[in-house]
Amino acid sequence: MEEVITTIYMVRHGESPKTEGTERSRGLTEKGKEDARIVADILQEEGIDTFVSSPYSRAVLTLEGLAKSQGKEIHVFEDLREMVFVPGDRIVANDELYPVVRRLFADAAYSLPGGETIAVCQERAMRVLQQIVHTHRGKKIAIGTHGAIMTLMMGGFDSRYDVDFLFQTSKPDIYRMELNEKDECIGVQRMWKVAAR
Repeated sequence: MEEVITTIYMVRHGESPKTEGTERSRGLTEKGKEDARIVADILQEEGIDTFVSSPYSRAVLTLEGLAKSQGKEIHVFEDLREMVFVPGDRIVANDELYPVVRRLFADAAYSLPGGETIAVCQERAMRVLQQIVHTHRGKKIAIGTHGAIMTLMMGGFDSRYDVDFLFQTSKPDIYRMELNEKDECIGVQRMWKVAAR
């Protein structure tokens, strides 16, 4: 009997301005919008069955064109939101954020005041991911996501997906993961670099 394979497309959002709105509301730059069209082109022929996303605008917008072209709606899951680094939905500049991210990954119990630890974020992300996989087993699922939480979800299957992996990803990025019937990862392919740049 043929094994049932569930395919997950981790779609990290495109470039987003850190000068407007909040973490939740900020959208895409012009480059981010153009790259979202490239994401749609890359994934157009994959036959994706289900689209899910973080509630943050930039993640939804990166998937939106592809979902519309397939006549599908995007199902938003609050627990797929990016790791909460600081409270209050405040945007944190990259030069302030990157050293914190390295420390967070180095110490699973560390967090900034009001922020999440790596352990807490990974637990909520894996719980919702397992729910999505269980509901759509054997299907192709695109997930609109973010750098840190994507890394933690992938790291839940394979510890090679760590902070060094995170810092070599791009905005946007696409990773195609295949899971077997035991929800073990049996293959990962980066699709963005090959096709787009």
